[in-house]
Amino acid sequence: MQIDLSTIKTEEQLHVLLSSAFSFPDFYGHNWDAFWDSITGLIELPANIEFTGSQKFRLALPSSYQQLQTCFTDLKIEYPSINCIVVWS
Repeated sequence: MQIDLSTIKTEEQLHVLLSSAFSFPDFYGHNWDAFWDSITGLIELPANIEFTGSQKFRLALPSSYQQLQTCFTDLKIEYPSINCIVVWS
């Protein structure tokens, strides 16, 4: 799965994109707690995720970039049974 982050300018846009890309349920809360809950139990993640445009996204929203990376880093540590390879390009 590829998710293009290059045009994201706000955190709300990011959560709309993530919700759509991962097919989160309609009640998705568009915040980091809801994102964490979704990727750790509400959906099955694909085996491979490539976030394209990550450099532009990092420059536009550095704290959101860091939070998104942290979620996937913590996922590997706290849920080792969820096999999901994430690439930032």
